[in-house]
Amino acid sequence: MTSATAPARGRAPARDVAGLGVGRALGFVAPAMLLIGAFLVFPALWTIYIGVTNYRLTGVEAVSPSMVGLSNYTKALNDALFHNALWLTMLFVLGSAIIGQNILGFTLAWILRRARPVVRRTVEAFTLLAWILPSTVVAYLWVAFYDRDGGTLNGILGTPGTAWLIDYPMACLVVFNTWRGTAFSMMLYSSALQAVPPSQLESARMVGASGWQTLRDIVFPHIRGHVLTNTLLISLWTANDFSPFLLTKGGPNHESETVPVYIYNVALQGGELGYSSAISFLLLIANLLVSLVYLRLLRRRP
Repeated sequence: MTSATAPARGRAPARDVAGLGVGRALGFVAPAMLLIGAFLVFPALWTIYIGVTNYRLTGVEAVSPSMVGLSNYTKALNDALFHNALWLTMLFVLGSAIIGQNILGFTLAWILRRARPVVRRTVEAFTLLAWILPSTVVAYLWVAFYDRDGGTLNGILGTPGTAWLIDYPMACLVVFNTWRGTAFSMMLYSSALQAVPPSQLESARMVGASGWQTLRDIVFPHIRGHVLTNTLLISLWTANDFSPFLLTKGGPNHESETVPVYIYNVALQGGELGYSSAISFLLLIANLLVSLVYLRLLRRRP
């Protein structure tokens, strides 16, 4: 008995379970690898290369850029406008994604789980509409909403003449992005809540647990992975979102200039393609670090 089972335990796992062979397997993955290389790896490498040159949009440096080493990165570390853009980006992510979209998306999903099907589908349709509309259309609607002369918000609040996008640019962007991106969080949490056993919710109700106790002790432990995944995705999307440019263009006086908008202004308005590429690479590093933190939290068992 022992002699018959010993070879099976020591046998190495099969590497070609499907029986395709190395050549066919490479043929199947080659198109995907080519697309990843063309649209992800090559642009990233090109950005790193441009970031160590003095490449400009026009002039002599546009024709024959020179290597400048790490001077673009040292310039970014001492750039007050870049520091301001980083701070505004963190506020934008914290206010509109981590707090706004997370809380509003979960609240809608929690309320709609017991709503009548027609009500649930109607609310989901209107919420999804905000997510799937083109950014230019959405931006135009929100500019009209915030408009100083005849804007909808001033009409509702009775505050004619208030220039919301000039007086409160970041608050306007946080509200805008919360409204725009809540649909994804709502759909993800709606799916996650279906994994919570109804028997446990019923038991909590029978023992008199409050709403917060039910969420803390029963719901959140079951959807912890979904919460972290959702927070990771919406944080990265918001940090790289260019939609704020369509509402404020970074103004007034850099008060709403997030990092993507700052990169655009430096590259196309200032003409400093090398410096903007260095900032883009720093933003990529920041995204990777944030992703690593979330992944470590995701792997940690509760």
